[in-house]
Amino acid sequence: MKVGIPKEIKNNESRVGMTPAGVHELVAHGHEVFVQHTAGENSGFADAAYEKAGATIVPTIEDTYAVADMIIKVKEPIEPEYPLVKPGQLVFTYFHFACDRPLTEAMIKSRGVCLAYETVQLPNRSLPLLIPMSEVAGRMATINGAYYLQKTKGGKGKLICGVPGVKPAKVLVLGGGTVGQAAARVAAGMGANVVIADISLPLLKQLSAEMPANVSTLYSSRYNIEHELPDVDIVVGSVLIPGDKAPHLITRSMLKLMQPGTVLVDVAIDQGGCFETSRPTTHSEPVYEVDGIVHYAVANIPGAVPNTSTIALTNATLRYALALADKGWRKACKDDPALYQGLNIVDGKVTFKAVADVFGLPYEPVEL
Repeated sequence: MKVGIPKEIKNNESRVGMTPAGVHELVAHGHEVFVQHTAGENSGFADAAYEKAGATIVPTIEDTYAVADMIIKVKEPIEPEYPLVKPGQLVFTYFHFACDRPLTEAMIKSRGVCLAYETVQLPNRSLPLLIPMSEVAGRMATINGAYYLQKTKGGKGKLICGVPGVKPAKVLVLGGGTVGQAAARVAAGMGANVVIADISLPLLKQLSAEMPANVSTLYSSRYNIEHELPDVDIVVGSVLIPGDKAPHLITRSMLKLMQPGTVLVDVAIDQGGCFETSRPTTHSEPVYEVDGIVHYAVANIPGAVPNTSTIALTNATLRYALALADKGWRKACKDDPALYQGLNIVDGKVTFKAVADVFGLPYEPVEL
């Protein structure tokens, strides 16, 4: 199979779809890999490293899409890429369709095969291709929240860890999944008082047993969340419904319960955001204020640490990329139910129910 790895063109997205080590494995399996010139440069991987691994360097993004049977990338195609996707071409990436109707319509029109990292799901309901970036995003959520808590950045002027004689900051984490656990552990490690909320009692029991002593658990309800907001300093939103839009756990009216300078970090923004007042931001303009509350809603948080993120992502995606290249997408998805769950749009049809429901489109599961 001919595999293309284009350079990411989303705002300040420095990751790349695969490391040279991953390319080496694809080539060893007999596949041809075409990497766009400087695609890995911002992640610390030079063209020469890809050539040494057996890839062919191509000059433009148009050349990369034109030559490839399968495109492997990090973020969803953006508008300039829409016309580059060919009928029958497999695009293997994060899509997050449920919060992006123009993208959904464009990929339907392309008649390509859209296999989304974020909906590949194992029988235990874990998301193996979302986990590595969720771990990065959760850690970064706390780090960024602490940064914007500075008065010079619009925050309250609090040091997250405090000092002897001065209380540390209070961090509320909404959602006890991979992102929430990573955010809570980093916040606890920095010395904050942390509350992690979720609706799963078994998960809360597990977290109570495993988390550091400065982390407490809370059943997630509107009443309980509102009770925490008056003295909270950072809120990390990390709820996820695979493939669907995130619910709004913090409404506009709830902002008045918080003190000015409170920082909201919405890691769920890729799926529409879990704060009603969230809108996607970029690394170049990451924050804005609503009613005195600082909102951080960068849609590609791991892109700020591309070397770590690209290696972690390739570690997770490579086995699936090899299966897709070795067998073709139909047989690979037939053999692996987890990979089948990743099919979102195929040949102009929406094949993932949550995406179809969000936009009121026909749902047509793939028959293999």
